[in-house]
Amino acid sequence: MENEKKVYDKLLVTSAPHIVSSIDTQKVMANVLVAMAPALAVGMYVFGMRVIALTLVCVIASVGFEWIYNKFMKKQQTAGDLSAAVTGVLIAFNVPSSLPLWIAIIGCFVAIIIVKQLFGGMGRNFVNPAITARIVLFVSFATQMTTWPLPSMAPVTDATTGATPLGLWAADKSVDTMSAVTNNEMFLGFIGGCVGEVSAFALLVGGIYLIWRQIISPLIPACFIGTVFLFALATSGSFDMAIFHVFAGGVMLGAFFMATDYVTTPMLPIGKIIFGVGCGILTMVIRIWGAYPEGVSFSILLMNIVTPLIDKFTIEKLYGGVKKNEKK
Repeated sequence: MENEKKVYDKLLVTSAPHIVSSIDTQKVMANVLVAMAPALAVGMYVFGMRVIALTLVCVIASVGFEWIYNKFMKKQQTAGDLSAAVTGVLIAFNVPSSLPLWIAIIGCFVAIIIVKQLFGGMGRNFVNPAITARIVLFVSFATQMTTWPLPSMAPVTDATTGATPLGLWAADKSVDTMSAVTNNEMFLGFIGGCVGEVSAFALLVGGIYLIWRQIISPLIPACFIGTVFLFALATSGSFDMAIFHVFAGGVMLGAFFMATDYVTTPMLPIGKIIFGVGCGILTMVIRIWGAYPEGVSFSILLMNIVTPLIDKFTIEKLYGGVKKNEKK
């Protein structure tokens, strides 16, 4: 009987995929945390030690909510796989450094409990938790979410807050309005804005690391950023303005760290290209003609929603199906 059982076990067939790899969720998320370290370091330099408190609170709250939910629902504990920690850091990256901590905790609750766990947990959420949390906080606490502390290297004045480069541009959509902020300053991160999106250079370093480690595909970031650049170039006729739109706001953060989420983005290469281009187009449409100066969060959320449709059509197109018999 024992020999028969061994033979039977070898004949068991499970569903795909059958790839054997040493990479697991924890290792993937650890690499993402490493990739976000440069942007976190720049955020601390630009906005001070408040960034550490905000990030720690978001991480602890996110991991805590996941642990409590799994404990209460008697599910397998996943708080240690670092996915909740990554969500916490991304939420901290997507808010001003001055945001009250209790509001940040609400965002963590929305991301972990409502968006992730109530839809079945890891791998079953249909939209990105951190993106959804940012939009919920933006709609619910508009004043706190749009109050931007001045960077540490700003000229000394009596003011403690100021507009972001994208906010200045949105007030008067012309190249001349950007004379106070250079593309070099935005590339390095010497500007106001959300904690994790001020330095395009730091985000680029993190994105290249993820691509090098084969954690993410370069297709979505390249198509997202490339579409934003070409759209801005076509509508403004200015190369500097096209660069501005790539560096300003959350394009780099969204392209590398949120639009590449395994669960909420298409599976196949052609689907990833469609997804990235769609995010870029929606971002620029909202920026130029919408009521909000920034469109990255909304564009990724909308493309998350249509991801199942993208997968449906791209998979059918690539792999085909049973063809109907043609009438002779």
